[in-house]
Amino acid sequence: MTSSLRDNPRIVIAGASSLLGAELRSLLEESRFAGADVRLLDEELAEGTLTEAAGEAAVIQPVDEESFRRASVVFFSGSADFTAGNLTAARASGATVIDLSGATLTQSECVGWFPKLDALLGRSFASGGKLFAIPTAAATSAASLTLALSKIGATRITFVTFQPVSEAGRVGVEELESQTGQLLSFQGVGQPVFDTQVAFNLLDRYGPESLQKLSAARHRLAAETKMCLGGTAAMPVLQVLHAPVFYGAAFTACAEIAGVNAEQVAKACQDAGFVIPEDATGPSNVSVAGEKVVHLARPEKDLARADAWWFWGAADNIRLPAANAVKLAEMLG
Repeated sequence: MTSSLRDNPRIVIAGASSLLGAELRSLLEESRFAGADVRLLDEELAEGTLTEAAGEAAVIQPVDEESFRRASVVFFSGSADFTAGNLTAARASGATVIDLSGATLTQSECVGWFPKLDALLGRSFASGGKLFAIPTAAATSAASLTLALSKIGATRITFVTFQPVSEAGRVGVEELESQTGQLLSFQGVGQPVFDTQVAFNLLDRYGPESLQKLSAARHRLAAETKMCLGGTAAMPVLQVLHAPVFYGAAFTACAEIAGVNAEQVAKACQDAGFVIPEDATGPSNVSVAGEKVVHLARPEKDLARADAWWFWGAADNIRLPAANAVKLAEMLG
C-alpha cells in the first residue's frame, strides 16, 4: 500500500551521517515536515552516532528489515553503494524515494528534478512519480545553463566546475584543514583521503591510491546533466577540477551564441533561475554559502570572438541539493 506524505509523514534519511544528511535534517525542521517522525539510517560504521532531529536527541540506526516500514518518503544522502544496496527495500515499502547519491540515474523510471527544470523542458511536474534523482549543484548549474542558452541559439558550450573537498564528506574537509596547517608550519602533509596534496593546489586528478576519483565525478556530472536535458539540447563539454576550498561549487563556462546582446543572454539565464547581481561583484564559493540557488556573474563577451560568451557562477554544494530535495518532497505532499 502506498504511503501518503500528507497523512503519514514518516521520513527516512538513509545516509544521515553525511554532510547532505545533516543538511536535510536541518532543512526538514524548517519545512512543513517539522513535526514528522524522522528516522535516521546509515551504514554500520555510523551506527550509534548521537545526533539531533526535530530538536531532540536522535541515534543513527543501521538498516534492518523494519527500517523503511510505513515510510512516506526516503531520502538517500549517503554513498551510491549504500543507496544501491537498500533501494529495493525502500521502494518495496511504497515510499517516494528521493536520491541525492547518484545511484539511481540508470533507472528508466527515475525522474531528474530541480526547481525550474519542468519549465525549461516544457513538461508537467511528475506528481505521481515514486523515484526522483536530485542532481549535484554542479549538474544543476550545467543543465540550467545549457537549457537556458539553447533557447537563444547556443551551438557549443564548455563547462568546467571546481570541486570542493566537502564532496568527499567530513574526511575530505578534515584532510584539507590538516594539510593547510601542516604546510603553514613547514611540516610534511598527511594524505590518507586524497593520496596527494590538496591544500594550495589545483588538480585534475587525485593520487592513485585515493578512493576519491575526479573521473567518477565527471561521469556523474555527465549522467546527471544528460538526464536533466532530456534530449532537448546538445550535451555540453564537461570537466571537473579540484579546488583547494572546503565548500561551494564554482564553475566557468564558455558558449558560442551568435547574434545576441548582453541583456538577452542575462535574461535567458535569469529566466532559468540564476541569480545575477546588479553590481559588478561576482559570486564565489564563499559568497554563496547558505544559498539555495545558483548565483551567476553578468555574462561577458570573449575578447577575440564576437560569438563567444563567458560565464562565472557558484552554488552551495551542500545546501542547494538538500534544499531542492526538501522542496520536491513538499510539492509531492
